[in-house]
Amino acid sequence: MAAEEQIEFRVYNSMTHEKEIFKPKVPGKVSMYVCGVTAYDFSHLGHARAAVSFDILFRYLKHLGYEVTYVRNFTDVDDKIIKRANETGEDPLMLSKRFCNEYDVDMSGLQCERPSTEPCVSDHIEKIIEMIQQIIKNGYAYEVDGDVFYSVTEFPSYGMLSGQRLDHNRAGERVAVDTRKRHPADFALWKKAKPDEPRWPSPWGDGRPGWHIECSAMSACYLTHNFDIHGGGIDLIFPHHENEIAQSWAANKESNVSYWMHNGHVTNNNEKMSKSLGNFFTIRQITERYHPLALRHFLITAHYRSPLNYSISQLETSSDAIYYIFQTLQDCKDALSPLLQVDTERSENLPQINEAAKDCIKKLSVEFQTKMSDDLQTPVILNGALLEALKYVNSSLKLLKKKMQKRAQLQLVQSLLETEKEVRKVLDVLGLLSSQSYDEVLQQLKGKALTRADLEEVDVLHLIEERTQARKDKDFPKSDKIRTDLAAKGIALMDVGNETIWRPCIPS
Repeated sequence: MAAEEQIEFRVYNSMTHEKEIFKPKVPGKVSMYVCGVTAYDFSHLGHARAAVSFDILFRYLKHLGYEVTYVRNFTDVDDKIIKRANETGEDPLMLSKRFCNEYDVDMSGLQCERPSTEPCVSDHIEKIIEMIQQIIKNGYAYEVDGDVFYSVTEFPSYGMLSGQRLDHNRAGERVAVDTRKRHPADFALWKKAKPDEPRWPSPWGDGRPGWHIECSAMSACYLTHNFDIHGGGIDLIFPHHENEIAQSWAANKESNVSYWMHNGHVTNNNEKMSKSLGNFFTIRQITERYHPLALRHFLITAHYRSPLNYSISQLETSSDAIYYIFQTLQDCKDALSPLLQVDTERSENLPQINEAAKDCIKKLSVEFQTKMSDDLQTPVILNGALLEALKYVNSSLKLLKKKMQKRAQLQLVQSLLETEKEVRKVLDVLGLLSSQSYDEVLQQLKGKALTRADLEEVDVLHLIEERTQARKDKDFPKSDKIRTDLAAKGIALMDVGNETIWRPCIPS
């Protein structure tokens, strides 16, 4: 369906502090730039949240029918990278390239679609130098001993995004205050090379770019000076995005971003999670014990602009939710596959879906469109009509096992197929489907549960045998203890017919 036929999409604009109707500069097309990671280590949950938040936006815009150009950069030239490379004895660019690749691995696991392009700073030095030259020519920057600084007092609207006043500002860069600056808030566009640092020739001598100029240059390179959406974490509003606005305007007075969007922090015990505070968990640390889809689910259980507090209990809940989703889809596939041998020549005679399915599908479709179009209200989707649709599928699967007339069975099959189709559509936009089969995902979820329980599957199967024997011996205290002990470790035993199976559960 074309974008213009959809319900109005509203996004929160950090510049105006209001939700606004989204109207791209070019009808039917969206240009979006999102600040990526400084690649010097494995990425943490804060990075994951930013990536997933804007992946949801990317997916939903495409769902609405837009053609989206999505640019997300890699910072591969930075003080932190150089410091880490000196510690490890690696070449800074090689170290950064390695962690760029690791980031892409993490993002793939989290079901984040690749952006249209992922530019690196080191590949755009010429563009950066050209922009700095233009800023100097326009009278907004000055050179001191091989360093180039932006003069914030020359930009009358400095602070328009963050609300920061110049007399309250500290230096807008990742280094100590430099007394050579005309104003403490002036920030580096170009840094004179120090010994044993990456360097490139420039009109001001060998050096490297400052932190902020890279995004202005690369967004202009790929999206021009006028584009629709600029995104990133809320911590980037000041100084990074504030400085981007200033230098982009200084290079080109027509520079304009229509919508500034920012995701909230991930917190740990209600304190911002970050590498500098040392209270962070890497994505790898989490996905060693939890399925990446469980982590993605957890990351969208709060609205993207709200803080999200990390907790094991929330991850357990999300893991359980993902297992429920994929078990429902697998059960539906198992039940319907043998019944789908329908004569295609008579397919037009298939009955209409039942009223319960119609109501279920309509409610899910309407809720999905209205809530996602209201600044991406993912928690409402997860906890509302989507759950109801999954419950309808499960109750209908139970009904399908009962004897019924052929016509009634066909109607129920059609109802399940159409409901499953709507569920999958929603899950796809949320990024909660997988290229792997349902069964593969379920087995992976079970494997993660065993890891958390510090058990092998053979251990669980052995305990099931012990419990089965205890029940035969009428030693019910022992059988109950085995079940209770496993439940405490996140392993649920379920008696199905004459056999006992197990599945992950929230530890009791």
